[in-house]
Amino acid sequence: MDRLCTTSPDLTGANVEQLLAMFPNAATETRDPDGTVRRAIDFDLLRQELSDHVVEGPQERFHLDWPGKRAAAFAANAPIAKTLRPVREQSVNFDTTKNLVIEGDNLDALKLLQESYLGKVKLIYIDPPYNTGGDFIYDDDFAESVDVYLERSGQKDDAGARLVMNSDTNGRYHSDWLSMMYPRLKLARNLLKDDGAIFVSIDDHEFANLRALCDEVFGAQNFVATIIWQKVFSPKNSAQWFSEDHDYILVYARDKQHWSPNPLPRTAEMDARYKNPDSDARGPWTSSDLAARNFYAAGTYPVTTPSGRLIDGPPRGSYWRVSEASFKALDADNRIWWGADGANMPRLKRFLSEVSTGRTPQTFWPYSEVGHTQDAKKTLLRYVPFEHTENVLNSVKPVQLIRRILHLATSPDNEDIVLDFFSGSGSTAHAVLAQNADDAGNRRFIAVQVHEPLRTPEPEFDSILGMSMTRLRNVAAEIGEQSETDGRGDLGYRMTKVDTSNLADTLRPAEALGQLDLGALESSIKPGRTSEDLLFQVLLAAGLPLTLPIQIEHRDGFDIFNVEDGILVMAIRNDQRSTINDQRSTINDQRSTINDQRSSLHQFTRKIASISPLRVVFLDADFASDAERINIEQIFRELSPATEVRTL
Repeated sequence: MDRLCTTSPDLTGANVEQLLAMFPNAATETRDPDGTVRRAIDFDLLRQELSDHVVEGPQERFHLDWPGKRAAAFAANAPIAKTLRPVREQSVNFDTTKNLVIEGDNLDALKLLQESYLGKVKLIYIDPPYNTGGDFIYDDDFAESVDVYLERSGQKDDAGARLVMNSDTNGRYHSDWLSMMYPRLKLARNLLKDDGAIFVSIDDHEFANLRALCDEVFGAQNFVATIIWQKVFSPKNSAQWFSEDHDYILVYARDKQHWSPNPLPRTAEMDARYKNPDSDARGPWTSSDLAARNFYAAGTYPVTTPSGRLIDGPPRGSYWRVSEASFKALDADNRIWWGADGANMPRLKRFLSEVSTGRTPQTFWPYSEVGHTQDAKKTLLRYVPFEHTENVLNSVKPVQLIRRILHLATSPDNEDIVLDFFSGSGSTAHAVLAQNADDAGNRRFIAVQVHEPLRTPEPEFDSILGMSMTRLRNVAAEIGEQSETDGRGDLGYRMTKVDTSNLADTLRPAEALGQLDLGALESSIKPGRTSEDLLFQVLLAAGLPLTLPIQIEHRDGFDIFNVEDGILVMAIRNDQRSTINDQRSTINDQRSTINDQRSSLHQFTRKIASISPLRVVFLDADFASDAERINIEQIFRELSPATEVRTL
């Protein structure tokens, strides 16, 4: 019975294995700092294999580089011993919802989602910090604090006074931003489906760097478009040079050959262009020019109008779009418009009934269609009861803007997953709920936000994440009130929190252990962790989505979790037993009770095996002996041999 791996995936190790599978002769061995021998890559041999393509040494080449890039790449690949803990009391419809909210650093969250959501996300929309010149501090291990950097670089005197402005001439200004974005984008790419896409909002401060960074991470061949969003409705007369009226949205596909945007609905203005002046039975139509500038060998011939006027050919410097035979066929089908008097230059009739029901999206999005920053602020104030003006965010995005993205990049009926790992005030999650309510969709969202305290705590919340959860609850309540049927969709979310692993660190060198220390290391579970905490760590380790339906049964001192009818079953002693277990060294009369409960594991193991689950997980400490562990394995071999049995 093997143990589950409870750390995030080792992406470096996976990359090494893939390379060695292609080039086995490049395999070698090396020792890590602990002295353990590990497989590695002989890069000299690998260069020989790729000698026609690899760029070696200091040779000049086109690439994006900055101080800290290697550390940022390492940060993306390094595994972490963390988990996501469920927070039922802060969730809405915990047992039925398929939406997920994660509190914690988004780098950790993205690592933890790698197995469960690999290749499953249809759309990623992020609105990262724009890096406008303020102090930019990250929790990443490879970044140093502002104070340390300023002292090291001579930008602070002995008294701590600032000597140099933190401007865009500061080398740290762009490098830190790129080091923050690089590992997050690399991890985010892994989560996208083959037909998925990422939309990233940005302004001029980092637009060029972000474009180069996304070219590297997603591939320049997967660049789709740069959208210009008109974010303000009136110019800023106080601007020193130009009034900045727009932001950008960079669009990259996971694989451009598999992705295309959905058409936008036609507007009433577009349909109003179609008339029927000749009462054609095929309905309203509009006309288009039959002449084109591109050379067409068969496109130079004379035509005669119905009034008898001879037209020698198309206008000078152009060609008819169709051959003479095709032209005559169109004219016979009454698809050529000669004007009301039958003497005009010919034009091609295009009928409304024959045009596409949608319109091709354009790269300029005016605020009249997708909202502006003031709209976004009004929406936030509508759903969040602020008492302190300084807490009202000015950089939120309009819900209409994100709903436009949802329309282009998702479908209402495919349970598409939408990820925002800079979720802020919850605009993306709000847009998903609103769009689902509008088109009866079943999209799901994953929102990630670090705990960022407000300047002044509000009565109902004290952080930006708390602000977003208040907003989502109020949005859901409004949608629920407006809906007259049960078809209002999923309006809840499971709240989870990034935390250290539920498993205690029991590894100690022999010389560091005394006889009295052994008892404290007996339990492999950290104090205060619940059975449900352990379940979510198992879900992550098994690569299962965190919003699957869970049935819970309490029997003989055990919590039995059945995830989606047997995809995974976990049996673990309940919280009360954990308390008893912690106290067993001092309360001897309860030891027999514990042993009785442990032996009761046999009583329901056969019932679990009878439903033939795909995976079963037990807590290692719940086995009274090695013999009991072997007996449990034997039960599954007899009743459900295909079941994967693991311990935690």
